[in-house]
Amino acid sequence: MSSRPPQSRRGSLAEALANIAAGYLLAIVTQRIAYPMFGIQTTLAADGAIAAIFTLVSLGRSYALRRIFERCSAAR
Repeated sequence: MSSRPPQSRRGSLAEALANIAAGYLLAIVTQRIAYPMFGIQTTLAADGAIAAIFTLVSLGRSYALRRIFERCSAAR
């Protein structure tokens, strides 16, 4: 088992940002497909704004969870 140094805060943020960027694009595509199936009509701009709100929430969640897991693994 190899030991690696803990991920830095900056590294955690970079990983979370990459994950969130992919999620943002996937959310827009998913909304464009799923909303009409439920009779919800939106514009691409509205889908982008909705995805942006959830993206910010997701970024905070991802970063916080990463830091919690890093702290727990450092305590072992």
